[in-house]
Amino acid sequence: MGDADCTDLPKKIGPLRAGLHALGPGLITGAADDDPSGIATYSQAGAQFGFNMLWTVVLTYPFMVGIQLVSARIGRVTGRGLAANIKRAYPPWLLYGIVLLLLVANTINIAADIAAMGEGLRLVLGHGSAHLYSLGFGFLCLTLQIFLPYRRYVSYLKWLTVGLLAYVATVFAIKVPWGEVALRTFWPSLSWNNDSVTLIVAVFGTTISPYLFFWQASQEVEEIRASKTGLSLRKSPTDASVQLNRIKTDTFIGMAFSNIVAFCIILTTAVTLGAHGVTDIQTSAQAAEALRPIAGEFAFLLFALGIIGTGLLAIPVLAGSAAYAVTESFKWRNGLELKALEAREFYAIISLATIGGMLLNFTPIDPIKALFWCALINGVIAVPIMAVMMLLAREPKVMGSFTLSRRHVVIGWIGVTIMLVAVVAMFATM
Repeated sequence: MGDADCTDLPKKIGPLRAGLHALGPGLITGAADDDPSGIATYSQAGAQFGFNMLWTVVLTYPFMVGIQLVSARIGRVTGRGLAANIKRAYPPWLLYGIVLLLLVANTINIAADIAAMGEGLRLVLGHGSAHLYSLGFGFLCLTLQIFLPYRRYVSYLKWLTVGLLAYVATVFAIKVPWGEVALRTFWPSLSWNNDSVTLIVAVFGTTISPYLFFWQASQEVEEIRASKTGLSLRKSPTDASVQLNRIKTDTFIGMAFSNIVAFCIILTTAVTLGAHGVTDIQTSAQAAEALRPIAGEFAFLLFALGIIGTGLLAIPVLAGSAAYAVTESFKWRNGLELKALEAREFYAIISLATIGGMLLNFTPIDPIKALFWCALINGVIAVPIMAVMMLLAREPKVMGSFTLSRRHVVIGWIGVTIMLVAVVAMFATM
């Protein structure tokens, strides 16, 4: 977690473990961005448009870093989550509308992720019921969130981020024309029509997702609560240099990790599926299965196991971010450090979102089709949420002396503008 924890580490410790220990909310947030539903979107981008969609994850990186830095900064400076700060500064209808859309979108996302994990395990084992496996994964995630204290729980989440390296390894299991990759990354050849623009918005909505804003801000608040001497920066400004530098390093690394993995997924599916005419990919499990005859058993196994690992990481983040947003809106107690009876409403929302997602897989509603629209909804609602965050972070009544610098303001508003342009273009080409 934070810098203060690093002094407690034993002197003899492996570099991987030490590195993970030094990182915190930024790493988990970035890794959770590459959930099974995100993998499906990136796989569709690579299969349908080849290398011509690689630029999207390069472009989004600085703006993803910028907006996540804003969310983390708001949480650490104020000692309150994003929803609590919006509640104090804006009309209730704005907050409740955002939180409702977030809860619905996250539940659909959980449904798709659980379904993909169940199907991924079925593919790896070669038998069994994907529905039963998905139920098992859902209850496992729910049990861990309810019964594990925050510090132990977060340490497990950080270890799960290592599972995403499977997608980096997959790239080295196939033959990649790196010259063409470099060219198309910075000089794509795209037909600007409804299909390409809609998928770009879906990629943007998957990469820069509202639930990540709420999660990282709330995790900074959890870090404050978990520390024996933890105070918000407004109450303890002497800690500002250490904490803001930690947040910056954590977020830069976490978002880089996220986008490198996304880049590798698009690249892998472009080289294999797209190059062999397999262009209609609806789920991450379908992408893994399609890889098997084209890229071989090893690439298939890495891809499929990655789905399970990232799902175990993402589902708690999706359910937790919704729970933070709802409970902060109504001033209910919340926090993963609290026991279930101490924060009934918080854990009830986590249970509702997780079990609701599990049950969606047993209804006529197709969570995969709903997921694509969910990514588009995320892309649309991200614009006003990002704008509100930028305004909050520039408000001295909220941030005290820790308002954003001019450079950060410029980067943040450019990100808002790019998201807005992409959304407007999508509606214009429909």
